[in-house]
Amino acid sequence: MSTQPKANFCGRTRREFLWQTGGGFTALPLLSLLSQDGFFADPALASEAKPQYLNPLAARKSHFPAQAKHVIFLFMYGGPSHIDTFDYKPNMVGMDGKTIAVKTFGRGGKKNEGRIVEPRWKFKQYGECGKWVSDLFPYVGGCVDDIAFLNSMTADSPVHGSAMLMMNSGKVLSGSPALGSWVTYGLGSENENLPGFVVMLDDTGGPISGAKNWSSGYMPAAHQGVVMRSGGVPILDLNPPAGMSRSTQRRLLDRLLEKNQNHQSPRTDNSDLAARIASYELAYKMQDHAPEAVNLDDETPATHKLYGIDDSRTQGFGRKCLMARRLVERGVRFIQLYSGGAHNDDNWDAHGDLVHNHNKHAGSTDKPIAGLLKDLKQRGMLSDTLVVWGGEFGRQPTAEYDKGTGRDHNSYGFTMWMAGGGIRGGMSVGTTDELGSAAVEKPLHVKHLHATILHQLGLDPNNLTYFYGGLDKKLVGVERVEPIHDVIG
Repeated sequence: MSTQPKANFCGRTRREFLWQTGGGFTALPLLSLLSQDGFFADPALASEAKPQYLNPLAARKSHFPAQAKHVIFLFMYGGPSHIDTFDYKPNMVGMDGKTIAVKTFGRGGKKNEGRIVEPRWKFKQYGECGKWVSDLFPYVGGCVDDIAFLNSMTADSPVHGSAMLMMNSGKVLSGSPALGSWVTYGLGSENENLPGFVVMLDDTGGPISGAKNWSSGYMPAAHQGVVMRSGGVPILDLNPPAGMSRSTQRRLLDRLLEKNQNHQSPRTDNSDLAARIASYELAYKMQDHAPEAVNLDDETPATHKLYGIDDSRTQGFGRKCLMARRLVERGVRFIQLYSGGAHNDDNWDAHGDLVHNHNKHAGSTDKPIAGLLKDLKQRGMLSDTLVVWGGEFGRQPTAEYDKGTGRDHNSYGFTMWMAGGGIRGGMSVGTTDELGSAAVEKPLHVKHLHATILHQLGLDPNNLTYFYGGLDKKLVGVERVEPIHDVIG
């Protein structure tokens, strides 16, 4: 026969008694203490009047004084080759075709050796800083004293889809808010008539994973990126159905506002309805303001020439860069421009003919990007506009196939750069090895780039959180992440 004490609803021992009653009256003192410390939200009072609705894009104060107010992210979709653009590797010259031992990991899997493809373009030094830049980017080369080069970037994935998501949202899986969504969530927008987060795609189409790259994830839809076009109708499906007048639209909006006001309750969360109302209100205003923002006809011929709009080769990306400047002038917070879309040689994914691919894409973007930097600087806007350039990863120093110059993906080491917005120009941070196969000095992760962007905007990357799924979510992840202090002026 068992000698254990007989169980009852209070447990067998005093310890079990305290454990089983911990969720009852013994927890009340703890609840009181936590409430006094402000751990729980303030209780809703019936006497408190709630606002009509809260605009989720209303401008908000930063955590600390910001050096940048706006971001223009120039996304080179497909993965430009760092060793053929901004990461000078003179020791590779003369090694073309030589098979050597080198660890790589791309779409073709992991390899321990490969055939060297030496850089196909010559490099020369530019600016007072003497930065080596290849002949692919002579115009950007003239701006190096305003640029900080991050030559030791790394990422978690060598596959386009997951690498794109990481560069855009900090996660390799879909479902998280994009960088631009985090920025508008933290700061709102300075313009109530245009989106706070704008995306402009390549003329050939969007990147792999599509709208996941500018999704607001688990945040309200008001924070997602809005795709704008550089010609024709600026925003698709924005105008009302045929036969619906502006006055009818306004009446419908007012009726929705009245419904929200009549149904507001101190015990009910009206945030979803408020966000929808804000989105409808913004769409109504954009019908008037978006066409004006993308109208480049009032820009001078000299400005068109500066951006390369007078040349068919650079016209497409030049229009997007000029639009980006105009959107910054109008208070848009985050703008992302894509160079490259669709598949194969429509983007920077140079698996076959490296020379053809990179001549094509650098040739269409070099002059517009330099024009953007120069235009922002001469207008006094570069000081508070952060410009970021790069792709989802770089490329390997070895050939992917037995023949040809094509390079596979490389997430072990690649180059990105930043300019303006309080960033120190004329400098480089970190290095890759002699072949450019991996970062060796001051390796930088995508999360360090994100932390730096948020920091320059006056947002603490480790304290910018969004409560979802029982957790305080952060763009930079769980562990503390420091911005790249070397480039901060």
